[in-house]
Amino acid sequence: MIGKNILVFTKMHGAGNDYIYINAIAQPVADPENLAIRLSDRHFGIGGDGIVLIKPSRTADFFMDMYNADGSRGKMCGNAIRCVAKYVHDRRLTDKTTLEIETLSGIKTLELHLDDNRQVATVTVNMGAPIFTPDQIPVRFAGENMIEAPLDVDGQTYKLTSVSMGNPHTVIFTTGVKDLDLARIGPSFEHLPIFPDRVNTEFCEIIDRQTLRMRVWERGSGETLACGTGACATLAAAVVTGRSERKARLELTGGSLDIEWDETSNDIFMTGPAEFVFDGTVNL
Repeated sequence: MIGKNILVFTKMHGAGNDYIYINAIAQPVADPENLAIRLSDRHFGIGGDGIVLIKPSRTADFFMDMYNADGSRGKMCGNAIRCVAKYVHDRRLTDKTTLEIETLSGIKTLELHLDDNRQVATVTVNMGAPIFTPDQIPVRFAGENMIEAPLDVDGQTYKLTSVSMGNPHTVIFTTGVKDLDLARIGPSFEHLPIFPDRVNTEFCEIIDRQTLRMRVWERGSGETLACGTGACATLAAAVVTGRSERKARLELTGGSLDIEWDETSNDIFMTGPAEFVFDGTVNL
């Protein structure tokens, strides 16, 4: 029997973007902001990019409530939502293979792809349409959209393409992304005054028109091995700047994601893996 001060959790990752998942239907969580800070610490906690609470929803099958490693609340995470789908299916909270999951960025529809053991192997998520309107991203920019706008950051000029995928992103096309000192330059972008809600920053190298390499500095978490919304934002930015086809593979530090921007619906679809790492308990 689990004591009242013992929290049951599951560690999962999508392409290396790892979160601590809690079934908050069975075990409600108080003070998730501070809990995220405590549990996400990779030296003194469980370790992760944040925590994800799986909750009931009045309008969808489940509600994904996520908190970054610094305790800030996140609206949407493409890698995390795939893991939520795997969790609820493989742990038999549902037998559906088409799910609607509520997030702070709206309800997302997911198609679950099962392996021979009827376990979730990959998930396709309808991530919705990219938004380039500055005040909806949000970014303080006077033009109709912020596409390859030059901006000085720490004495160097970068061209920024800003887009929302339910959370704010800015994309920079460059070369040698593997060698970038993201720990040094990432915070400068995250805290640029033009982004009132801070920003996730993607640095993208074009391999060919159907293969892009990307690293990301996530607001509230620092560099992560993958970012689903960031991969979608990067593809959208690559398409509108003429660098990519509408369907491409995004190579991230932790793995690959297949992204397609549907021309008819204007929605972006992301397909990628979801993996269990381990289950555990922690004394609160």
